[in-house]
Amino acid sequence: MFTLQELKLALDGVFVKQDAAPLPIQHFVIDSRKLLFTEEAVFIAIKGVRNDSHNYIKDVYNAGIRNFLIEKGNYDKQLLGEFPQASFLEVENGILALQKIAALHRAQFSIPIVGITGSNGKTIVKEWLAHLLKEDLSLVKNPKSYNSQIGVPLSVLQLNSSHQIGFFEAGISEPNEMQKLEKIIAPTMGLFTILGDAHGEGFLSSSQKLEEKAQLFTNCSSLLYCSEQRLVDDYFVSQKTFFPQRKLITWSRLSHQATFYFETTIGSNHTQLFYKGNCITIPFADEASIWNACTCLAFLLAQGYELNRYIDKFLDLPVLEMRLQLKEAQQNCLLINDSYSADLGSLKIALEYMQQHASGQKRTVILSDFLESGKSENELYQEISKQLKANQIDKLIGIGNAMLHNEHLFDLPENYFYKDTLSFITNFPAENFKNELILLKGARSFAFEKISKILEKKVHQTVFEINLNALVQNLNAYRNLLQPKVKVMAMVKAFSYGAGSYEIAKILNFNRVNYLTVAYADEGVVLRDAGIKLPIMVMNPEPSSFDVILQNNLEPEVYNFEILNALLLAADGEEVGVHIELDSGMKRLGFDANQLHELLNLLKENPQLKVRSVFTHLAASEDEMQDDFSMHQIDLFAKLSEKICSAFPYTILRHCLNSGGISRFPNAQFDMVRLGIGLYGVNPTSSPMNLANIGTLKTVISQIRNITSDESIGYGRRGKLPKDGKIAIVAIGYADGLDRKLSNGNGDMVVNGKAAKIVGNICMDMTMLDVSEIDCKVGDEVEVFGPQNSILKLSEQIGTIPYEILTGVSQRVKRVYYYE
Repeated sequence: MFTLQELKLALDGVFVKQDAAPLPIQHFVIDSRKLLFTEEAVFIAIKGVRNDSHNYIKDVYNAGIRNFLIEKGNYDKQLLGEFPQASFLEVENGILALQKIAALHRAQFSIPIVGITGSNGKTIVKEWLAHLLKEDLSLVKNPKSYNSQIGVPLSVLQLNSSHQIGFFEAGISEPNEMQKLEKIIAPTMGLFTILGDAHGEGFLSSSQKLEEKAQLFTNCSSLLYCSEQRLVDDYFVSQKTFFPQRKLITWSRLSHQATFYFETTIGSNHTQLFYKGNCITIPFADEASIWNACTCLAFLLAQGYELNRYIDKFLDLPVLEMRLQLKEAQQNCLLINDSYSADLGSLKIALEYMQQHASGQKRTVILSDFLESGKSENELYQEISKQLKANQIDKLIGIGNAMLHNEHLFDLPENYFYKDTLSFITNFPAENFKNELILLKGARSFAFEKISKILEKKVHQTVFEINLNALVQNLNAYRNLLQPKVKVMAMVKAFSYGAGSYEIAKILNFNRVNYLTVAYADEGVVLRDAGIKLPIMVMNPEPSSFDVILQNNLEPEVYNFEILNALLLAADGEEVGVHIELDSGMKRLGFDANQLHELLNLLKENPQLKVRSVFTHLAASEDEMQDDFSMHQIDLFAKLSEKICSAFPYTILRHCLNSGGISRFPNAQFDMVRLGIGLYGVNPTSSPMNLANIGTLKTVISQIRNITSDESIGYGRRGKLPKDGKIAIVAIGYADGLDRKLSNGNGDMVVNGKAAKIVGNICMDMTMLDVSEIDCKVGDEVEVFGPQNSILKLSEQIGTIPYEILTGVSQRVKRVYYYE
């Protein structure tokens, strides 16, 4: 692809060290946590707002990479001598360098490139076009939704000489971004999906957002869009004067003046599209899917493809789970379900996700044939084998004739091959999986959902869905409020507020938080057993737990002399890190000011106790009415903690802010902050925060009954309907953590987008809802809390706080983790 010398000339870079062998560069790496192919790779170090990957050059070098692009002014030149046989090329900006490299690579190819943008539907249209055309053309596309300033160049760098067409989506969040992506993608044809409200925060108006997105089509010879949106149509027609070479291609269901006019008939779960005597059926009835399917149909027509070849493929359009799902499986296994696609780009992402969650379990991949062209079969399966080996996969189960034919290319510790899914299910008992992390990845035609159904842990139909992307968004929202060197301690106590400690800890570890905190030692042991190596503070250590604390390198909080002396006795001279709590006014735990002298003497007499941090709890950081008291606490803590820090020759971290305090007291961040409930999407203050809901508690309707107004409902005969109607019995009760105070109309759930009051007393395993005015049926999904029924509202209905609702979700409720 390139040599480092060629990159020097192209990027106007400067060699500050040049000792690596001059190998051609095939791989560009920007994430030090994702180091797979190192021999022919270059690591591009980037300094961001909250993170600087120059700090991880040593880790990257130790992993085997020898070529580096580093940013001017963001590295220590003296440290480069520690890396013999390495070359360092200095550039002005790492992201701009990556983008220029991708643009240079794109310029080497003259194939048709379709640039896709819009507010919604970009990823689905791209994936559906790939689904329709993959058997006829060798195509390249963004993996999943890699459409950002970094994702786009990484996607374009996939282009190779075997490809016949490319589909690249581009997303922006503020002005002046699309011009950069246009230079990288250099599309020959444009495709605009829809103009909506999504990602509109950075724009003054819809018109400005449209103008910015339209920059992608500056040099396109044709542009396809729906003329039903007046603003979009008027804009592109008005631009015809400035871009006379650009042909406008439109579709519509309203106007015969469009290039392609479609009629539609919408059924209960399918839609028929009619065009000039042809009937195309899609397996969806929602407006967004119809819109996206019309866009794909118009593209095929505009390109002159023979429509009859694709009618059956429209009927088979996949439901795109744009999120990876991590589920509990049988016999202590975890299952990553990514069974809607099989291509090299998405395989790489799925394997990276698998790496994030690997923690000593055997790594197993169940893989179908890859139904993509562009490489010879031998080349394709050699590349798959290479990726599996690079990710240290222990067991491969290959399903399909092509996998069977190429089994000689795979030499993993365990390899099994079957001609089809049924053969695998018949001949490979589920009992053969034990203590494994299983990635299930296959083309839709292989019906891997049958395998997923067999492997998944059998639990009742109430699930707690955890959106890991939202968790990371919330983490970054708070990080953006911090001064550059302030560290983050993430609270994962109480089973991570009900969300699942291990899975949450893994994603926090991957996103480089500095500390984790648990309530009790056994929670910390679970994390250590799962492979978590981050420092872990134990907030409520008990003398009986000190042995396991020492064995597992946990760091106890010390808040009185009884605990301190018990720890000294248990440690018996062994070095242990401790965290000192000071009471600045909460009157719960902590040393008082008059105990400081005695505390310091005891700590100095026992240097084996290393003070990692000193901290305090603010009693009412979220309450503006209590700001005077909060400031008094902060001032007192500053004075007391300074006495402790100045008494020792090593660095001691100080922290006093929780989620509420981070957003309200920026001058009290000290060295670290403690991020708890805010991380999980609940803003405890009135200050605006761009937080995302991470948890959705769902159940299903088990039965629907017609009820007259004179009939009673449930235990104690407390429930009645105001008039004749119907109730839905749903599969959740107080044994699942549903508070009984929500009984008798005090709470509600959401059924098919509408609020349904709880009727009667909540039972142990089920609850009754008034659905008299709601169209619903058995099996329909019910949201207990989530985006439609906020946990804040639910807690207010029963006079509690969101913490209690979250931590109350029972362990018998299955947690399902999503990651995009």
